[in-house]
Amino acid sequence: MSADEARRATIDGLQDALATEHAALWCYSLAAAFLTGPAAEQANKDARDHLRLRGAVERTLSRLGAPAVSAQPAYATPEPVVDADSAAGLLRVAETDALAAWRSLLERSTDPRVRRPALEALTDGTLRCARWRVVTGTPPAIPPFPGRSEPT
Repeated sequence: MSADEARRATIDGLQDALATEHAALWCYSLAAAFLTGPAAEQANKDARDHLRLRGAVERTLSRLGAPAVSAQPAYATPEPVVDADSAAGLLRVAETDALAAWRSLLERSTDPRVRRPALEALTDGTLRCARWRVVTGTPPAIPPFPGRSEPT
């Protein structure tokens, strides 16, 4: 792979990660309307983590000279969000999607300045996802290969 192809793969992976971070933040905003108590506190903390990740990806793209993809005005949810249970389910999906994007970035990029933060995002996201998997009763709490598609 040429240096230009490697750079393009890194930028594409970063754009995908950024798009999922935009979506995750939107999902956390929606879920907040249905969560209370400790679940709401956890969701607020997780949303701050995603906000930090989004900012880091935007700064990295800027450093690479690439414009960052914009957030969509809204996103489709896999199921209607009508209560705390469905809100937690949405957050499990958002975290699962984010894990896939961060894993993909690790697989596509050879740049250690990108891979190290991507690995941290994958690791931290695995813990966030595990919490929502436990809340929604989705075993196992931590899949064997976080970020990889699970068989249905």
